[in-house]
Amino acid sequence: MEITLLWILSVILILVGLAGTVLPVLPGTVLVWGGIVLAAWIDDFTRVGMTTVVVITVLAVLAWALDYVSGLLGARKAGASKLALLGAAVGTVLGLFMGLVGVFFMPLVGAAVGEYLARRDQTRAVQVGVATWVGIMLGILAKVGLAFIMVGIFGAALLF
Repeated sequence: MEITLLWILSVILILVGLAGTVLPVLPGTVLVWGGIVLAAWIDDFTRVGMTTVVVITVLAVLAWALDYVSGLLGARKAGASKLALLGAAVGTVLGLFMGLVGVFFMPLVGAAVGEYLARRDQTRAVQVGVATWVGIMLGILAKVGLAFIMVGIFGAALLF
């Protein structure tokens, strides 16, 4: 019975983690990683060995880093000011309280407002806002892809 509950917890962690790759309130890849490591531990690392766990850990760290760097890379590529970067960060935090739409669009608004305050150029502010948003969206896509790769590697190790 105890083993069954641990397996259920592992599956729940992985599923909630996959949802968390899109919902920024949840630490998605950390939960996926935790569920996979728990499952490997339950099985005494026989089917899912340490090499697999290390590979999955590297992918989780990469996904975590992409989550934080992607928006900054988009903004920086557009030549964003420091105020735009600060605005994107503030917009991200405010977006957490506004639901899914706020999470996806408040970083764009924050970056655009910050850039406008720094340079007083509407066109430039919109360009920086959009570039920040595109960077964040590409980061989310990469993070989701890496999470599914982690689960795929885990599933292959578990089944074969």
